[in-house]
Amino acid sequence: MRTRRDVYQAIAEPTRRAIINMIAAEPQNVNTIAEKFDVTRQAISLHIKILTDCGLIHIKKQGRDHVCEARLEQLGEVAGWIEQYRQHWERRLDKMEQYIDQLKKERDGKH
Repeated sequence: MRTRRDVYQAIAEPTRRAIINMIAAEPQNVNTIAEKFDVTRQAISLHIKILTDCGLIHIKKQGRDHVCEARLEQLGEVAGWIEQYRQHWERRLDKMEQYIDQLKKERDGKH
């Protein structure tokens, strides 16, 4: 049974994030990608397979080349997930700022 990979698994690994960054601007063939890393071609192929399984990369065959194109729509899921925590921390920081302002007013009122 094959486990379903998700976008979070894909971006959890630095090499996969680097691959996404490489092809986000311009599609590249697998060999060009592999040349940029100090790991085996097989390791890069596995990273590309994971990215493909997660829907972040589409591989298009052009002649003998396998060209990787970025499909970054899936990252919207991650952005949405992160946004809820950004809002949480903004509220907490706003409360802390209000508390500090209150302390300053109390201190200034005593002098």
